[in-house]
Amino acid sequence: MQARTTAMPQDDTPRLFCFGLGYSARALAAMLKDEGWRIAGTCRDAGESAALAALGYEIYRFDDKAALAGTTHLLSSVPPGPGGDPVLERHGGAIACLPDLRWAGYLSTTGVYGDRKGGWVDEASPLRPTGPRGQRRRAAEAAWGALGPPMHLFRLAGIYGPGRNALETVRRGGARRIVKPGQVFSRIHIDDIAAVLRASIKTPAPGAVYNVCDDEAAPPQDVITFACGLLAVAPPPCIAFADAELSDMARSFYRDNKRVSNRRIKSDLGVTLRWPTYRDGLRGLLDSG
Repeated sequence: MQARTTAMPQDDTPRLFCFGLGYSARALAAMLKDEGWRIAGTCRDAGESAALAALGYEIYRFDDKAALAGTTHLLSSVPPGPGGDPVLERHGGAIACLPDLRWAGYLSTTGVYGDRKGGWVDEASPLRPTGPRGQRRRAAEAAWGALGPPMHLFRLAGIYGPGRNALETVRRGGARRIVKPGQVFSRIHIDDIAAVLRASIKTPAPGAVYNVCDDEAAPPQDVITFACGLLAVAPPPCIAFADAELSDMARSFYRDNKRVSNRRIKSDLGVTLRWPTYRDGLRGLLDSG
């Protein structure tokens, strides 16, 4: 995609640049744009890029060296590959030299903690990822952290929100209740991700790490059961994990079983979750249509 050329205004308007203007980054971008920020970033999908450009976002090719000019705040949601973090590989030097950068954030995952057999983890817990994706995330976190100020790390739980939630899964007829005794997952609504990132931008703490999850880790089958209840449909039958036909990636999610503390986003950032449990979030999604 050709870079969209936009005259850079000579004022103090903050500029957020997002490597990967995807689901999570767009939630923050929309919030900040409403506050008068300039928004720029990369997007691989041509259709989505055109839609974002129509909203007034500055859309660039990933390899465009001029894309970062004027950036005051930076967010990366691009996952690492087998060869490392592509953003740092291509732009690490330029990011480190940005003269006006006030805040930077990297979106990681709670997968870096690995398996705790249902026990609790917080930001001080050792990182023990169990699979290659988690190990790559741990390495990417270290590489981003090595950039120094004004870097912040955000470890996101399972993301849901409009268009991506258990209600949609049930409506599409793809819901399954897979039961692995004792298994729980943490989740986070997209609205609350944006709120956490916005709070960090307002109260930066270079080097800080935040778990971004709601208040209640829960068994996945319970979420499907609740969604079915909201939609007044019968839940699908339970399937034992050992008998479930799952892709290797889907099966890998069940390898880790932990409860993630979100105390720090509340105590340090003053965040009050809009959707503190999956029940609140699903009810809100149903009410919003």
